[in-house]
Amino acid sequence: MPSLKEVKGRIVSVTSTQQITKAMKMVAAAKLRRSQERIMQLRPFAQKLNFLLQNLSSSDNEKENWYNTVREEKKILIVSISADRGLSGAFNSNIFKTTQRLINEKYSEQAKKGNVTILPIGRKANDYFAKRTYKVVDQYWNLFQGLSFAKAAVIAEYLMDVFQKGQYDKIEIVYNEFKNVATQILRTEQFLPVPPAEKKEESTSAVDYIYEPSRDEIMTGLIPKSLKIQLYKAVLDSDAAFNGAQMTAMDKATENAGELLKELKLTYNRTRQAAITKEILEIVAGAEALKSA
Repeated sequence: MPSLKEVKGRIVSVTSTQQITKAMKMVAAAKLRRSQERIMQLRPFAQKLNFLLQNLSSSDNEKENWYNTVREEKKILIVSISADRGLSGAFNSNIFKTTQRLINEKYSEQAKKGNVTILPIGRKANDYFAKRTYKVVDQYWNLFQGLSFAKAAVIAEYLMDVFQKGQYDKIEIVYNEFKNVATQILRTEQFLPVPPAEKKEESTSAVDYIYEPSRDEIMTGLIPKSLKIQLYKAVLDSDAAFNGAQMTAMDKATENAGELLKELKLTYNRTRQAAITKEILEIVAGAEALKSA
Protein backbone atom coordinates (compact mmCIF):
# COMPACT_ATOMS: atom_id res chain seq x y z
CA MET A 1 0.00 0.00 0.00
CA PRO A 2 1.43 3.43 -0.96
CA SER A 3 2.29 5.91 1.75
CA LEU A 4 0.08 8.89 2.62
CA LYS A 5 2.71 11.26 1.21
CA GLU A 6 2.76 9.46 -2.16
CA VAL A 7 -1.04 9.41 -2.46
CA LYS A 8 -1.32 13.07 -1.44
CA GLY A 9 1.31 13.99 -4.03
CA ARG A 10 -0.66 12.19 -6.74
CA ILE A 11 -3.87 13.96 -5.69
CA VAL A 12 -2.14 17.34 -5.96
CA SER A 13 -0.70 16.39 -9.38
CA VAL A 14 -4.03 15.15 -10.80
CA THR A 15 -5.88 18.21 -9.44
CA SER A 16 -3.37 20.49 -11.17
CA THR A 17 -3.76 18.53 -14.42
CA GLN A 18 -7.55 18.74 -14.16
CA GLN A 19 -7.38 22.52 -13.80
CA ILE A 20 -5.18 22.73 -16.91
CA THR A 21 -7.46 20.52 -19.03
CA LYS A 22 -10.52 22.45 -17.87
CA ALA A 23 -8.87 25.73 -18.87
CA MET A 24 -7.82 24.29 -22.24
CA LYS A 25 -11.38 23.12 -22.83
CA MET A 26 -12.68 26.66 -22.24
CA VAL A 27 -10.07 28.15 -24.58
CA ALA A 28 -10.88 25.59 -27.29
CA ALA A 29 -14.61 26.32 -26.89
CA ALA A 30 -14.01 30.06 -27.39
CA LYS A 31 -11.86 29.42 -30.47
CA LEU A 32 -14.41 26.93 -31.79
CA ARG A 33 -17.19 29.51 -31.80
CA ARG A 34 -15.14 31.87 -33.94
CA SER A 35 -13.84 29.21 -36.35
CA GLN A 36 -17.28 27.60 -36.64
CA GLU A 37 -18.85 30.92 -37.61
CA ARG A 38 -16.18 31.48 -40.27
CA ILE A 39 -16.57 28.09 -41.95
CA MET A 40 -20.38 28.16 -41.80
CA GLN A 41 -20.41 31.55 -43.51
CA LEU A 42 -17.91 30.52 -46.20
CA ARG A 43 -19.09 26.97 -46.95
CA PRO A 44 -22.27 27.78 -49.01
CA PHE A 45 -20.38 30.31 -51.14
CA ALA A 46 -17.45 27.93 -51.70
CA GLN A 47 -19.73 25.03 -52.63
CA LYS A 48 -21.71 27.13 -55.11
CA LEU A 49 -18.57 28.60 -56.66
CA ASN A 50 -17.01 25.15 -57.00
CA PHE A 51 -20.24 23.77 -58.52
CA LEU A 52 -20.25 26.60 -61.06
CA LEU A 53 -16.60 26.02 -61.98
CA GLN A 54 -17.14 22.27 -62.42
CA ASN A 55 -20.18 22.81 -64.61
CA LEU A 56 -18.35 25.29 -66.80
CA SER A 57 -15.42 22.87 -67.07
CA SER A 58 -17.68 20.04 -68.21
CA SER A 59 -19.86 22.09 -70.55
CA ASP A 60 -19.85 21.14 -74.21
CA ASN A 61 -18.46 24.45 -75.41
CA GLU A 62 -15.62 24.47 -72.87
CA LYS A 63 -12.25 23.85 -74.45
CA GLU A 64 -9.45 22.15 -72.58
CA ASN A 65 -7.55 24.69 -70.48
CA TRP A 66 -4.68 24.48 -68.04
CA TYR A 67 -6.90 24.03 -65.01
CA ASN A 68 -8.86 21.05 -66.38
CA THR A 69 -6.09 19.37 -68.39
CA VAL A 70 -5.89 15.69 -67.45
CA ARG A 71 -2.36 14.40 -67.83
CA GLU A 72 -0.73 11.07 -67.14
CA GLU A 73 -0.29 10.91 -63.38
CA LYS A 74 3.48 10.79 -63.11
CA LYS A 75 4.14 13.40 -60.42
CA ILE A 76 1.73 13.88 -57.52
CA LEU A 77 1.47 16.64 -54.93
CA ILE A 78 -0.56 16.00 -51.77
CA VAL A 79 -1.55 18.87 -49.48
CA SER A 80 -1.87 17.40 -45.99
CA ILE A 81 -3.59 19.72 -43.50
CA SER A 82 -3.06 19.02 -39.81
CA ALA A 83 -2.82 21.37 -36.82
CA ASP A 84 -0.01 23.22 -35.08
CA ARG A 85 -0.71 21.59 -31.72
CA GLY A 86 -1.70 18.23 -30.30
CA LEU A 87 -3.86 17.28 -27.30
CA SER A 88 -6.75 16.69 -29.68
CA GLY A 89 -7.24 12.94 -29.65
CA ALA A 90 -6.61 11.22 -32.99
CA PHE A 91 -7.08 14.42 -35.03
CA ASN A 92 -3.53 14.67 -36.39
CA SER A 93 -2.78 10.95 -36.56
CA ASN A 94 -5.89 10.38 -38.67
CA ILE A 95 -4.59 12.88 -41.22
CA PHE A 96 -1.23 11.10 -41.35
CA LYS A 97 -2.86 7.68 -41.73
CA THR A 98 -5.22 8.91 -44.46
CA THR A 99 -2.37 10.54 -46.38
CA GLN A 100 -0.25 7.41 -46.04
CA ARG A 101 -3.15 5.21 -47.14
CA LEU A 102 -3.78 7.45 -50.16
CA ILE A 103 -0.15 7.08 -51.21
CA ASN A 104 0.01 3.32 -50.62
CA GLU A 105 -3.29 2.49 -52.33
CA LYS A 106 -3.49 5.05 -55.12
CA TYR A 107 0.00 6.36 -55.82
CA SER A 108 2.25 3.45 -54.85
CA GLU A 109 3.97 3.36 -58.25
CA GLN A 110 4.72 7.08 -58.17
CA ALA A 111 5.96 6.78 -54.58
CA LYS A 112 8.40 4.02 -55.54
CA LYS A 113 9.90 6.36 -58.14
CA GLY A 114 10.08 9.25 -55.66
CA ASN A 115 7.43 11.23 -57.53
CA VAL A 116 5.11 11.90 -54.60
CA THR A 117 5.59 15.25 -52.84
CA ILE A 118 3.90 16.41 -49.64
CA LEU A 119 2.96 20.01 -48.94
CA PRO A 120 2.20 20.03 -45.19
CA ILE A 121 0.03 22.71 -43.61
CA GLY A 122 0.34 22.76 -39.83
CA ARG A 123 3.36 22.14 -37.60
CA LYS A 124 2.40 18.54 -36.81
CA ALA A 125 2.19 17.54 -40.49
CA ASN A 126 5.49 19.26 -41.24
CA ASP A 127 7.24 17.48 -38.36
CA TYR A 128 5.75 14.12 -39.31
CA PHE A 129 6.51 14.10 -43.05
CA ALA A 130 9.91 15.78 -42.68
CA LYS A 131 11.08 12.62 -40.88
CA ARG A 132 9.86 10.36 -43.71
CA THR A 133 11.38 9.66 -47.10
CA TYR A 134 8.98 11.89 -49.04
CA LYS A 135 9.86 15.12 -50.74
CA VAL A 136 8.40 17.96 -48.67
CA VAL A 137 7.52 21.53 -49.62
CA ASP A 138 8.12 23.05 -46.20
CA GLN A 139 7.68 26.80 -46.65
CA TYR A 140 3.91 26.98 -46.08
CA TRP A 141 3.38 24.85 -42.96
CA ASN A 142 2.87 27.85 -40.61
CA LEU A 143 -0.39 28.98 -42.23
CA PHE A 144 -2.36 28.78 -38.96
CA GLN A 145 -0.17 31.45 -37.36
CA GLY A 146 -2.37 34.44 -38.16
CA LEU A 147 -4.74 32.52 -40.43
CA SER A 148 -6.23 34.67 -43.18
CA PHE A 149 -7.52 34.37 -46.73
CA ALA A 150 -4.47 36.28 -48.00
CA LYS A 151 -2.07 33.66 -46.59
CA ALA A 152 -4.16 30.79 -48.00
CA ALA A 153 -4.28 32.58 -51.37
CA VAL A 154 -0.47 32.57 -51.54
CA ILE A 155 -0.43 28.77 -51.20
CA ALA A 156 -3.22 28.40 -53.78
CA GLU A 157 -1.25 30.57 -56.22
CA TYR A 158 1.78 28.34 -55.71
CA LEU A 159 -0.30 25.22 -56.38
CA MET A 160 -1.80 26.72 -59.54
CA ASP A 161 1.62 27.82 -60.76
CA VAL A 162 3.34 24.43 -60.34
CA PHE A 163 0.40 22.62 -61.94
CA GLN A 164 0.22 25.02 -64.86
CA LYS A 165 3.97 24.63 -65.45
CA GLY A 166 3.61 20.84 -65.44
CA GLN A 167 5.75 20.25 -62.34
CA TYR A 168 2.90 18.11 -60.99
CA ASP A 169 0.23 16.23 -62.90
CA LYS A 170 -2.28 16.04 -60.05
CA ILE A 171 -2.82 17.83 -56.73
CA GLU A 172 -4.96 16.42 -53.91
CA ILE A 173 -5.92 17.80 -50.50
CA VAL A 174 -6.36 15.73 -47.33
CA TYR A 175 -8.11 17.46 -44.41
CA ASN A 176 -10.67 17.10 -41.63
CA GLU A 177 -14.08 18.53 -42.42
CA PHE A 178 -15.96 20.01 -39.47
CA LYS A 179 -19.36 18.40 -38.84
CA ASN A 180 -19.95 19.09 -35.16
CA VAL A 181 -18.00 19.38 -31.92
CA ALA A 182 -17.52 15.63 -31.56
CA THR A 183 -17.31 14.60 -35.23
CA GLN A 184 -14.76 15.29 -37.96
CA ILE A 185 -14.99 13.80 -41.43
CA LEU A 186 -11.75 12.94 -43.21
CA ARG A 187 -11.84 14.29 -46.77
CA THR A 188 -9.63 13.68 -49.78
CA GLU A 189 -10.41 16.13 -52.60
CA GLN A 190 -8.88 16.65 -56.01
CA PHE A 191 -7.67 20.23 -56.27
CA LEU A 192 -6.17 20.20 -59.76
CA PRO A 193 -7.09 19.39 -62.44
CA VAL A 194 -10.59 20.62 -61.63
CA PRO A 195 -12.83 17.53 -61.77
CA PRO A 196 -15.96 17.78 -63.95
CA ALA A 197 -19.33 18.01 -62.26
CA GLU A 198 -21.01 14.70 -61.56
CA LYS A 199 -23.79 14.02 -64.07
CA LYS A 200 -27.07 13.03 -62.50
CA GLU A 201 -29.14 10.42 -64.30
CA GLU A 202 -32.36 12.37 -63.88
CA SER A 203 -30.85 15.41 -65.54
CA THR A 204 -32.11 15.65 -69.12
CA SER A 205 -30.34 18.77 -70.29
CA ALA A 206 -27.09 20.57 -69.58
CA VAL A 207 -27.01 24.08 -68.18
CA ASP A 208 -26.84 26.65 -70.95
CA TYR A 209 -24.76 29.60 -69.74
CA ILE A 210 -24.90 33.09 -71.24
CA TYR A 211 -21.52 34.81 -70.81
CA GLU A 212 -21.21 38.54 -70.25
CA PRO A 213 -18.79 40.14 -71.05
CA SER A 214 -17.16 36.95 -72.42
CA ARG A 215 -16.46 33.38 -71.37
CA ASP A 216 -12.68 33.82 -71.43
CA GLU A 217 -12.76 36.94 -69.26
CA ILE A 218 -15.13 35.36 -66.75
CA MET A 219 -13.13 32.13 -66.54
CA THR A 220 -9.85 34.03 -66.19
CA GLY A 221 -11.20 35.74 -63.08
CA LEU A 222 -13.29 32.85 -61.78
CA ILE A 223 -10.70 30.06 -61.86
CA PRO A 224 -8.07 31.54 -59.50
CA LYS A 225 -10.71 32.91 -57.14
CA SER A 226 -12.57 29.61 -56.97
CA LEU A 227 -9.42 27.58 -56.30
CA LYS A 228 -8.28 30.00 -53.60
CA ILE A 229 -11.69 29.75 -51.94
CA GLN A 230 -11.60 25.93 -52.09
CA LEU A 231 -8.23 25.79 -50.34
CA TYR A 232 -9.30 28.40 -47.78
CA LYS A 233 -12.47 26.41 -47.05
CA ALA A 234 -10.42 23.26 -46.43
CA VAL A 235 -8.14 25.16 -44.04
CA LEU A 236 -11.07 26.73 -42.15
CA ASP A 237 -12.77 23.33 -41.96
CA SER A 238 -9.61 21.84 -40.49
CA ASP A 239 -9.24 24.70 -38.00
CA ALA A 240 -12.82 24.33 -36.74
CA ALA A 241 -12.48 20.52 -36.64
CA PHE A 242 -9.28 20.80 -34.59
CA ASN A 243 -10.87 23.13 -32.03
CA GLY A 244 -13.83 20.77 -31.75
CA ALA A 245 -11.54 17.76 -31.36
CA GLN A 246 -9.42 19.50 -28.73
CA MET A 247 -12.49 20.65 -26.81
CA THR A 248 -13.84 17.09 -26.78
CA ALA A 249 -10.46 15.62 -25.79
CA MET A 250 -9.98 18.10 -22.94
CA ASP A 251 -13.53 17.51 -21.72
CA LYS A 252 -12.87 13.77 -21.62
CA ALA A 253 -9.52 14.33 -19.92
CA THR A 254 -11.21 16.48 -17.25
CA GLU A 255 -13.77 13.74 -16.62
CA ASN A 256 -11.05 11.09 -16.39
CA ALA A 257 -9.11 13.26 -13.94
CA GLY A 258 -12.25 13.55 -11.81
CA GLU A 259 -12.68 9.77 -11.76
CA LEU A 260 -9.02 9.29 -10.89
CA LEU A 261 -9.33 11.83 -8.05
CA LYS A 262 -12.23 9.87 -6.57
CA GLU A 263 -10.12 6.70 -6.56
CA LEU A 264 -7.09 8.48 -5.13
CA LYS A 265 -9.12 10.10 -2.33
CA LEU A 266 -10.62 6.73 -1.47
CA THR A 267 -7.13 5.22 -1.41
CA TYR A 268 -5.90 8.15 0.72
CA ASN A 269 -8.70 7.64 3.27
CA ARG A 270 -8.09 3.89 3.43
CA THR A 271 -4.35 4.42 3.85
CA ARG A 272 -4.96 7.03 6.55
CA GLN A 273 -7.37 4.72 8.38
CA ALA A 274 -4.86 1.88 8.14
CA ALA A 275 -2.12 4.13 9.54
CA ILE A 276 -4.37 5.24 12.44
CA THR A 277 -5.35 1.64 13.19
CA LYS A 278 -1.69 0.63 13.17
CA GLU A 279 -0.82 3.45 15.59
CA ILE A 280 -3.67 2.43 17.94
CA LEU A 281 -2.52 -1.18 17.87
CA GLU A 282 1.04 -0.11 18.67
CA ILE A 283 -0.18 2.01 21.61
CA VAL A 284 -2.32 -0.84 22.95
CA ALA A 285 0.54 -3.28 22.55
CA GLY A 286 2.87 -0.89 24.36
CA ALA A 287 0.39 -0.44 27.19
CA GLU A 288 -0.01 -4.21 27.53
CA ALA A 289 3.74 -4.62 27.61
CA LEU A 290 4.02 -2.07 30.44
CA LYS A 291 1.32 -3.87 32.46
CA SER A 292 3.06 -7.20 32.18
CA ALA A 293 6.46 -5.73 32.98
